[in-house]
Amino acid sequence: MKSERVLIPLAFFAIYVIWGATYMLNKVAVGQLEPFYLAGIRFTTAGLLIFGIARLLGHSLKISWKQIRNTAFVGFLFLTYGNGVVVWALKFVDSNFAALEIAAQPLVVLLLMWLLQGKKIKFKSMIGVFLGFVGMYLLISQDEILMGPNSLLGVLMIFSCMLSWGYGSLFVTYADLPKNYFVNTGFQMFFGGLMLLIASWAFGESWVAPTAWNTDVQWVMIILVIFGSIAAFTSFNYLLKRVSPEKVATSTYVNPIIAMLLGWYVLNESISLQSVMAALVLLTGVYFINSGKRKKEEKP
Repeated sequence: MKSERVLIPLAFFAIYVIWGATYMLNKVAVGQLEPFYLAGIRFTTAGLLIFGIARLLGHSLKISWKQIRNTAFVGFLFLTYGNGVVVWALKFVDSNFAALEIAAQPLVVLLLMWLLQGKKIKFKSMIGVFLGFVGMYLLISQDEILMGPNSLLGVLMIFSCMLSWGYGSLFVTYADLPKNYFVNTGFQMFFGGLMLLIASWAFGESWVAPTAWNTDVQWVMIILVIFGSIAAFTSFNYLLKRVSPEKVATSTYVNPIIAMLLGWYVLNESISLQSVMAALVLLTGVYFINSGKRKKEEKP
Protein backbone atom coordinates (compact mmCIF):
# COMPACT_ATOMS: atom_id res chain seq x y z
CA MET A 1 0.00 0.00 0.00
CA LYS A 2 1.19 3.53 -0.78
CA SER A 3 0.35 4.75 2.72
CA GLU A 4 2.73 2.18 4.21
CA ARG A 5 5.62 3.64 2.19
CA VAL A 6 5.20 6.80 4.27
CA LEU A 7 3.94 5.40 7.58
CA ILE A 8 6.60 2.71 8.03
CA PRO A 9 9.60 5.10 7.69
CA LEU A 10 7.89 7.64 9.99
CA ALA A 11 7.18 4.91 12.53
CA PHE A 12 10.82 3.80 12.44
CA PHE A 13 11.92 7.42 12.98
CA ALA A 14 9.71 7.57 16.06
CA ILE A 15 11.09 4.39 17.65
CA TYR A 16 14.66 5.22 16.60
CA VAL A 17 15.10 8.88 17.51
CA ILE A 18 12.26 9.76 19.91
CA TRP A 19 12.78 6.67 22.03
CA GLY A 20 16.50 7.35 22.03
CA ALA A 21 15.80 10.70 23.68
CA THR A 22 13.51 9.22 26.36
CA TYR A 23 16.46 7.86 28.36
CA MET A 24 17.73 11.38 28.98
CA LEU A 25 14.23 12.71 29.61
CA ASN A 26 13.44 10.01 32.17
CA LYS A 27 16.78 10.61 33.88
CA VAL A 28 15.86 14.31 34.29
CA ALA A 29 12.39 13.53 35.64
CA VAL A 30 13.50 10.79 38.05
CA GLY A 31 15.68 13.38 39.74
CA GLN A 32 12.52 14.82 41.33
CA LEU A 33 9.82 12.16 40.94
CA GLU A 34 9.65 8.57 42.17
CA PRO A 35 10.15 6.12 39.25
CA PHE A 36 6.89 4.13 39.31
CA TYR A 37 4.86 7.27 40.00
CA LEU A 38 6.60 9.04 37.10
CA ALA A 39 6.00 6.19 34.65
CA GLY A 40 2.45 5.62 35.92
CA ILE A 41 1.43 9.27 35.43
CA ARG A 42 3.07 9.27 32.00
CA PHE A 43 1.26 6.23 30.65
CA THR A 44 -2.17 6.68 32.22
CA THR A 45 -2.25 10.27 30.92
CA ALA A 46 -1.14 9.14 27.47
CA GLY A 47 -3.70 6.33 27.45
CA LEU A 48 -6.58 8.65 28.38
CA LEU A 49 -5.49 11.17 25.73
CA ILE A 50 -5.38 8.41 23.12
CA PHE A 51 -8.92 7.35 24.06
CA GLY A 52 -10.10 10.93 23.55
CA ILE A 53 -8.32 11.28 20.20
CA ALA A 54 -9.63 7.89 19.04
CA ARG A 55 -13.21 8.93 19.77
CA LEU A 56 -12.73 12.23 17.91
CA LEU A 57 -11.48 10.24 14.93
CA GLY A 58 -14.57 8.05 15.08
CA HIS A 59 -12.92 4.87 16.39
CA SER A 60 -14.90 2.65 18.73
CA LEU A 61 -13.33 1.85 22.10
CA LYS A 62 -15.42 -1.30 22.48
CA ILE A 63 -13.22 -4.39 22.64
CA SER A 64 -13.76 -8.00 23.73
CA TRP A 65 -12.92 -9.36 27.17
CA LYS A 66 -10.14 -11.44 25.61
CA GLN A 67 -8.67 -8.28 24.07
CA ILE A 68 -8.92 -6.53 27.45
CA ARG A 69 -6.95 -9.35 29.06
CA ASN A 70 -4.36 -9.35 26.27
CA THR A 71 -3.86 -5.58 26.23
CA ALA A 72 -3.50 -5.60 30.03
CA PHE A 73 -0.91 -8.39 29.80
CA VAL A 74 1.02 -6.62 27.04
CA GLY A 75 0.77 -3.35 28.98
CA PHE A 76 2.39 -5.11 31.94
CA LEU A 77 5.19 -6.63 29.82
CA PHE A 78 6.02 -3.46 27.89
CA LEU A 79 5.19 -0.68 30.32
CA THR A 80 4.58 -1.74 33.93
CA TYR A 81 7.65 -3.94 34.11
CA GLY A 82 9.53 -3.33 30.85
CA ASN A 83 9.57 0.45 31.17
CA GLY A 84 8.80 1.13 34.83
CA VAL A 85 11.74 -0.91 36.11
CA VAL A 86 14.10 0.73 33.59
CA VAL A 87 13.06 4.13 34.96
CA TRP A 88 13.69 2.78 38.47
CA ALA A 89 17.15 1.57 37.40
CA LEU A 90 18.03 5.07 36.13
CA LYS A 91 18.35 6.07 39.78
CA PHE A 92 21.52 3.93 39.86
CA VAL A 93 22.95 3.95 36.31
CA ASP A 94 23.52 6.66 33.69
CA SER A 95 20.98 7.06 30.89
CA ASN A 96 23.59 6.33 28.21
CA PHE A 97 24.59 3.09 29.97
CA ALA A 98 20.96 1.93 30.16
CA ALA A 99 20.54 2.56 26.43
CA LEU A 100 23.74 0.67 25.62
CA GLU A 101 22.65 -2.35 27.64
CA ILE A 102 19.25 -2.37 25.94
CA ALA A 103 21.10 -2.36 22.61
CA ALA A 104 21.30 -6.13 23.10
CA GLN A 105 17.50 -6.42 22.75
CA PRO A 106 17.66 -8.13 19.29
CA LEU A 107 19.89 -10.78 20.86
CA VAL A 108 17.28 -11.41 23.56
CA VAL A 109 14.47 -11.61 20.96
CA LEU A 110 16.47 -14.08 18.89
CA LEU A 111 17.22 -16.31 21.88
CA LEU A 112 13.59 -16.24 23.01
CA MET A 113 12.46 -17.22 19.49
CA TRP A 114 14.88 -20.15 19.70
CA LEU A 115 13.83 -21.19 23.21
CA LEU A 116 10.07 -20.62 22.93
CA GLN A 117 9.35 -21.12 19.23
CA GLY A 118 12.08 -23.57 18.26
CA LYS A 119 13.42 -21.34 15.49
CA LYS A 120 16.92 -22.26 14.35
CA ILE A 121 19.72 -19.75 14.77
CA LYS A 122 21.64 -19.27 11.51
CA PHE A 123 25.43 -19.18 11.48
CA LYS A 124 25.53 -15.43 10.86
CA SER A 125 23.14 -14.85 13.74
CA MET A 126 25.27 -17.07 15.98
CA ILE A 127 28.19 -14.71 15.31
CA GLY A 128 25.90 -11.87 16.33
CA VAL A 129 24.96 -13.65 19.55
CA PHE A 130 28.63 -14.19 20.41
CA LEU A 131 29.47 -10.54 19.73
CA GLY A 132 26.44 -9.51 21.78
CA PHE A 133 27.70 -11.40 24.82
CA VAL A 134 31.21 -9.96 24.37
CA GLY A 135 29.77 -6.45 24.14
CA MET A 136 27.66 -6.97 27.25
CA TYR A 137 30.71 -8.19 29.16
CA LEU A 138 32.72 -5.13 28.10
CA LEU A 139 29.85 -2.91 29.18
CA ILE A 140 29.13 -4.30 32.63
CA SER A 141 32.73 -5.12 33.60
CA GLN A 142 33.65 -1.45 34.01
CA ASP A 143 34.76 -0.36 37.49
CA GLU A 144 32.10 2.37 37.73
CA ILE A 145 29.45 -0.34 37.27
CA LEU A 146 30.94 -3.01 39.49
CA MET A 147 31.85 -0.59 42.28
CA GLY A 148 28.94 1.86 42.11
CA PRO A 149 26.24 1.64 44.82
CA ASN A 150 23.40 -0.54 43.50
CA SER A 151 24.75 -0.20 39.94
CA LEU A 152 24.97 -3.95 39.42
CA LEU A 153 21.40 -4.34 40.67
CA GLY A 154 20.32 -1.72 38.13
CA VAL A 155 22.13 -3.66 35.38
CA LEU A 156 20.42 -6.93 36.30
CA MET A 157 16.97 -5.33 36.51
CA ILE A 158 17.40 -3.70 33.09
CA PHE A 159 18.27 -7.12 31.67
CA SER A 160 15.08 -8.55 33.17
CA CYS A 161 13.19 -5.74 31.42
CA MET A 162 14.74 -6.82 28.13
CA LEU A 163 13.32 -10.31 28.69
CA SER A 164 9.91 -8.78 29.38
CA TRP A 165 10.03 -6.64 26.22
CA GLY A 166 11.33 -9.56 24.17
CA TYR A 167 8.52 -11.88 25.21
CA GLY A 168 5.98 -9.11 24.69
CA SER A 169 7.28 -8.53 21.15
CA LEU A 170 6.67 -12.18 20.33
CA PHE A 171 3.31 -12.35 22.10
CA VAL A 172 1.73 -9.46 20.17
CA THR A 173 2.47 -11.09 16.80
CA TYR A 174 -0.20 -13.74 17.42
CA ALA A 175 -2.36 -12.37 20.27
CA ASP A 176 -5.94 -11.22 19.76
CA LEU A 177 -5.60 -7.44 20.15
CA PRO A 178 -7.74 -4.48 18.99
CA LYS A 179 -7.38 -4.08 15.23
CA ASN A 180 -6.94 -0.32 15.40
CA TYR A 181 -3.34 0.48 16.40
CA PHE A 182 -4.38 3.67 18.18
CA VAL A 183 -7.01 1.93 20.30
CA ASN A 184 -4.63 -0.96 20.96
CA THR A 185 -1.94 1.43 22.18
CA GLY A 186 -4.42 3.34 24.34
CA PHE A 187 -5.54 0.25 26.24
CA GLN A 188 -1.97 -1.01 26.71
CA MET A 189 -0.88 2.36 28.08
CA PHE A 190 -3.90 2.82 30.33
CA PHE A 191 -3.61 -0.63 31.89
CA GLY A 192 0.19 -0.47 32.08
CA GLY A 193 0.07 2.97 33.69
CA LEU A 194 -2.66 1.93 36.13
CA MET A 195 -0.56 -1.05 37.28
CA LEU A 196 2.44 1.26 37.69
CA LEU A 197 0.42 3.58 39.94
CA ILE A 198 -0.70 0.58 41.98
CA ALA A 199 2.95 -0.50 42.27
CA SER A 200 3.92 3.05 43.27
CA TRP A 201 1.30 3.02 46.04
CA ALA A 202 2.31 -0.50 47.15
CA PHE A 203 5.99 0.49 47.43
CA GLY A 204 5.11 3.61 49.40
CA GLU A 205 6.44 6.14 46.89
CA SER A 206 5.73 9.80 47.57
CA TRP A 207 3.34 11.44 45.11
CA VAL A 208 4.07 15.03 44.12
CA ALA A 209 1.31 17.13 42.52
CA PRO A 210 2.13 18.31 38.95
CA THR A 211 1.86 21.93 40.11
CA ALA A 212 4.78 21.27 42.49
CA TRP A 213 7.06 19.83 39.78
CA ASN A 214 9.88 22.08 38.64
CA THR A 215 9.57 23.59 35.16
CA ASP A 216 12.06 21.19 33.58
CA VAL A 217 10.15 18.15 34.82
CA GLN A 218 6.82 19.59 33.64
CA TRP A 219 8.18 20.04 30.11
CA VAL A 220 9.82 16.62 30.19
CA MET A 221 6.51 14.99 31.13
CA ILE A 222 4.69 16.75 28.28
CA ILE A 223 7.29 15.52 25.79
CA LEU A 224 7.25 11.99 27.24
CA VAL A 225 3.45 11.79 27.05
CA ILE A 226 2.94 13.24 23.57
CA PHE A 227 6.02 12.05 21.70
CA GLY A 228 7.64 9.33 23.79
CA SER A 229 4.34 7.59 24.56
CA ILE A 230 1.57 8.41 22.09
CA ALA A 231 3.62 8.86 18.89
CA ALA A 232 6.43 6.37 19.52
CA PHE A 233 4.46 3.56 21.17
CA THR A 234 1.70 3.70 18.55
CA SER A 235 4.45 3.46 15.94
CA PHE A 236 5.95 0.48 17.81
CA ASN A 237 2.64 -1.44 17.82
CA TYR A 238 2.06 -0.56 14.17
CA LEU A 239 5.48 -1.89 13.14
CA LEU A 240 5.09 -5.14 15.10
CA LYS A 241 2.12 -5.98 12.86
CA ARG A 242 3.84 -4.86 9.64
CA VAL A 243 7.44 -6.11 9.94
CA SER A 244 9.25 -8.87 11.85
CA PRO A 245 10.05 -8.49 15.57
CA GLU A 246 13.78 -8.54 14.78
CA LYS A 247 13.45 -5.55 12.46
CA VAL A 248 11.51 -3.61 15.09
CA ALA A 249 14.31 -4.42 17.55
CA THR A 250 16.81 -2.68 15.24
CA SER A 251 15.76 0.55 16.91
CA THR A 252 18.61 -0.33 19.23
CA TYR A 253 21.03 0.62 16.43
CA VAL A 254 20.13 4.27 16.86
CA ASN A 255 18.76 4.54 20.41
CA PRO A 256 22.16 4.16 22.13
CA ILE A 257 23.79 6.78 19.91
CA ILE A 258 21.02 9.31 20.57
CA ALA A 259 21.03 8.48 24.29
CA MET A 260 24.83 8.74 24.57
CA LEU A 261 24.96 12.10 22.82
CA LEU A 262 22.09 13.59 24.81
CA GLY A 263 23.36 12.16 28.09
CA TRP A 264 26.76 13.69 27.41
CA TYR A 265 25.48 17.04 26.09
CA VAL A 266 22.52 17.65 28.43
CA LEU A 267 23.39 15.70 31.59
CA ASN A 268 27.21 15.85 31.40
CA GLU A 269 27.41 12.07 31.61
CA SER A 270 30.85 10.67 30.85
CA ILE A 271 31.43 8.32 27.93
CA SER A 272 34.32 5.94 28.61
CA LEU A 273 36.44 4.35 25.89
CA GLN A 274 35.31 0.94 27.10
CA SER A 275 31.66 1.97 26.68
CA VAL A 276 32.37 3.08 23.11
CA MET A 277 34.08 -0.26 22.41
CA ALA A 278 31.16 -2.13 23.97
CA ALA A 279 28.71 -0.17 21.82
CA LEU A 280 30.65 -0.98 18.64
CA VAL A 281 30.78 -4.69 19.47
CA LEU A 282 27.11 -4.82 20.50
CA LEU A 283 25.86 -3.01 17.42
CA THR A 284 28.04 -5.16 15.17
CA GLY A 285 26.41 -8.19 16.78
CA VAL A 286 22.96 -6.71 16.18
CA TYR A 287 23.92 -6.15 12.53
CA PHE A 288 24.90 -9.81 12.10
CA ILE A 289 21.66 -10.97 13.75
CA ASN A 290 19.43 -8.85 11.54
CA SER A 291 21.37 -9.20 8.27
CA GLY A 292 21.20 -12.96 8.69
CA LYS A 293 17.43 -12.73 9.13
CA ARG A 294 16.99 -10.44 6.14
CA LYS A 295 18.91 -12.82 3.92
CA LYS A 296 16.52 -15.60 4.88
CA GLU A 297 13.44 -13.42 4.30
CA GLU A 298 14.60 -12.26 0.87
CA LYS A 299 14.83 -15.80 -0.57
CA PRO A 300 12.03 -16.41 -3.09
